[in-house]
Amino acid sequence: MNRPLKDIVNELERTSETTPQYIEAVISALRSAIPFDASCCTAVDPKTLLSIGAVTDDLIESIHPQLFELEYTDDDVNQYETLIKTSQTAAILSEAVKGDLKRSKRYRMILEPAGFGDELRAILLNKGECWGYLTLLRKIGQPPFNEKERTLVASLAPIIGRHLQRLRHNRPKKDMFHMKHVGGILILSEDLIPLSCNQAALHWLNVLRGWEKIDSAVLPRPVRAVCSRAVAETDSPAKTVISIPGQCFLSIKASRLDGLGPSEQIAVSFEPASSAETIPLIADAYGLSEREKDIAYRIIRGLSTKGIADDLHISAYTVQDHLKSIFLKAEAGNRRELIWKLLDDVLE
Repeated sequence: MNRPLKDIVNELERTSETTPQYIEAVISALRSAIPFDASCCTAVDPKTLLSIGAVTDDLIESIHPQLFELEYTDDDVNQYETLIKTSQTAAILSEAVKGDLKRSKRYRMILEPAGFGDELRAILLNKGECWGYLTLLRKIGQPPFNEKERTLVASLAPIIGRHLQRLRHNRPKKDMFHMKHVGGILILSEDLIPLSCNQAALHWLNVLRGWEKIDSAVLPRPVRAVCSRAVAETDSPAKTVISIPGQCFLSIKASRLDGLGPSEQIAVSFEPASSAETIPLIADAYGLSEREKDIAYRIIRGLSTKGIADDLHISAYTVQDHLKSIFLKAEAGNRRELIWKLLDDVLE
């Protein structure tokens, strides 16, 4: 008897050590149930919705920069942020345009010239937060995706999202090597062509390319994502934080440079993430609820049980109940051990 696809997708997380491995395994499992010609699955930062790494078929690789640009800087049907706002877990392009694919700018400008027809998209949510995007494509001449296929992908999306969250927060390990690579700076042209960088930035570019399994000519998706957001939103820098096994938490920021050069340029910085950036990620790793995070943050600040209770306007008994849950989830025996676990990647 064939195992349900949901069970297979759940099992794959236990046999995958990294996000790319899990995504590749999920895509392979999906092919057994849904015919498609190309796919792309992107893990995203739930706070910024920017890419922190993608697994992309070779057929999509050449059009991926165009898809990024349109997604972050223009409007079209079934855009991922729109799906999130409308709580539409999965959507079919041909349904959204009532069978006339040319009503979609993405289809006219990018998909059709590349030989693709219909598209099925899904947002990979867990507890209301988005941890990834999934795109399945069929070539021109193939039948459009149908409601049964959309429903199946929608049912799998929360499972994939939950596992992407867990895998993203597999705690990185610091080594002494990363300390030599603080202050990475990369300068790109306005059309995202690298112009110059220092050795620290080159190190991080190589790390990210290895993480995504792309060659040296391809700009890593997290870098492309923050740059695209910086171009679209000129008032403030764009930022995302990435965790990569064997590396520290990495903060990537992009800002537009205007005024002095012959054309607009973009500066990207690479730095080990600060405690303010990493503590929420580590708290997520342990599956703490929002109230538990509130209490954990106050423990780090040194508040007593009574102080936490007064600060949050709850009883001391309620604080104690939350503390028991926090210690259990974080596998900590006391407050000191909990603080050590939450700050380990910062203080190590």
